[in-house]
Amino acid sequence: MQAPVWGLVRSAQMENPDRLALADVDGERPPFRELALLAASGESQMAVRLGAVHIPRLVEAGEAESGPEPFFDPEGTVLVTGGTGALGAEIARHLVSVHGVRHLVLAGRRGLETPGAPELRAELGELGAEVSVQACDVADREGLTALVESVPGDRPLRGVVHAAGALDDATVAALSGEQVDRVLRPKADAAWHLHELTRDLDLSAFVLFSSVAGILGGAGQGNYAAANAFLDALAQHRRARGLAAVSVAWGLWSDTGGMAGGLNTADLARVRRTGIRPLASDEGVALFDAALAARRAQVVAARLDRSALRAQAGSGALPLLMRGLVRIPVRQAVDTEESSTWTQRLAAMPEPERVEVLIDLVRSHVAGVLGHADTASIAVDRAFQESGFDSLTAVELRNRLGAAVGLRLPATVVFDYPTVTDLAHHLRSELLADEAEPAVPLAAELDRLEAAVSALAPADLERAGAVERLQALLRKCGEPQGAATGELDLESATHDEVFALIDDELGKA
Repeated sequence: MQAPVWGLVRSAQMENPDRLALADVDGERPPFRELALLAASGESQMAVRLGAVHIPRLVEAGEAESGPEPFFDPEGTVLVTGGTGALGAEIARHLVSVHGVRHLVLAGRRGLETPGAPELRAELGELGAEVSVQACDVADREGLTALVESVPGDRPLRGVVHAAGALDDATVAALSGEQVDRVLRPKADAAWHLHELTRDLDLSAFVLFSSVAGILGGAGQGNYAAANAFLDALAQHRRARGLAAVSVAWGLWSDTGGMAGGLNTADLARVRRTGIRPLASDEGVALFDAALAARRAQVVAARLDRSALRAQAGSGALPLLMRGLVRIPVRQAVDTEESSTWTQRLAAMPEPERVEVLIDLVRSHVAGVLGHADTASIAVDRAFQESGFDSLTAVELRNRLGAAVGLRLPATVVFDYPTVTDLAHHLRSELLADEAEPAVPLAAELDRLEAAVSALAPADLERAGAVERLQALLRKCGEPQGAATGELDLESATHDEVFALIDDELGKA
């Protein structure tokens, strides 16, 4: 039951590089020695069992020792949850056409009202299968119990494929309890109900559709990673008790739509940068069979891009968990050296060139995060939110810039400095903290204030009382010299005095 913490924290680690470590410990004694070892090793995760330290690594599964075996009884029934979804339908076709399954129950929240469900049933029927499409919320124990008990005794339930799931993405810091429940319910709750309702049945296959996000973590998908980590642990739990189980941690499928269908260009680019390529349907069903043949509780089924992994290894961005998959080159620099190098570079430049160089740096990373081929379309004065940034892309840009210049930047840096120019000025001030940056013209300050206000929703402005405070500031700007509220002559005031007034009225972001 504690397994979802692994997925959640792994996602937090992806969103906040080099800031968190995860230690899963047993026993009553605080493992001070082991924790010190974790801190000194540079590893980000470990488990302590009976005094032994275990570090996670992905390894090649290799070929199955035995040939193909019949994992599904043709005379029995196979239940596929999420069976009316894109991925569930693909697996249903494979079960019928390759594994010879003749009795299927496809469960989905809308049953035959799901677009394409009647056509799927007819298609499978033409292949020789008897298919029952049922409207069932598999996270509802009572409804799922009725569904399991409805399977006829002359073709008893022999296999389960749990492919149901949902997404409701947000960074860990922004996740609400409702979002966590919405994602864990159809995956974790439903899986536990399936386990309890079938553990006394003679099942030959109990297949859980997990995700690589539960193992690697998923930036912006902490709840989804937590749910899938639960599935991985449930498979271990069942296998330890002699029950059939395999949890298949899938990479992205390319042509089945479903949950992956909502990914935009930036999302797909981010997945590619992890070194995981989308699976075609024929590759996916082949890995489905390989996962069954591996006879392990937990496997990863993903298409790896070795060149992308090597590039990550060269830049020091490859997750430690994947180190065994590629040869790791020796890094020539560390983050502190990056920061020192950038400080030295900027210090040697004339002042006008400093911000220009940083603007080019920010633009290149903005283009990379958004999936653009070059920086031509990246405007230096356009608000990031107007360019399509959300909390996840903001975190990725923060991480990329922080790694590039060797700084630890706050998670809100993209919203605090909402344009390329603003962010470049901020990086300049952080890297050359000992030098006073030339005062930004008042017009530029007002532009930044306008961009920040424009990026907020009306409800956020109302909660902050921003409208009233801006109106009060305008009234003060129109008051004559010596007015009791400000004692400031705006016509003769210096920039610093005007900024002090603004800070006093609005507070710093």
